[in-house]
Amino acid sequence: MSFTGKYELQSQENFEPFMRAIGLPEDQIQKGKDIKSVSEIVQDGKKFTVTVTTGSKVMKNQFTIGEESEIELMTGEKVKAVVQMEGNKLITEAKGMKSVTELNGDTITHTMTVGDITFKRVSKRI
Repeated sequence: MSFTGKYELQSQENFEPFMRAIGLPEDQIQKGKDIKSVSEIVQDGKKFTVTVTTGSKVMKNQFTIGEESEIELMTGEKVKAVVQMEGNKLITEAKGMKSVTELNGDTITHTMTVGDITFKRVSKRI
């Protein structure tokens, strides 16, 4: 099962509380809450390139499963993290935040948890 493809955001839950919890400024939260982001994933074996375009903001992360990589968070901060793959899920933890990206057919569900707040995004292949 390959993650490679372009995915458009269909729905999201708890966007505003989650973004506040990770310290995003209120003006960025208000600007970003209604924008449909497009994620492009390229998988080459264990190597991944994930590009997320939200309006004019482009965030690109490259990582290899099981190896420490530098990953840019939604706040713009860069942190070291190790992404693991379990079946159809990519799992990582950084700065107290757990991220699980799950592929089911043409749908990707990305769930991020910090403290007791869970932010869920559902995107479909386009």
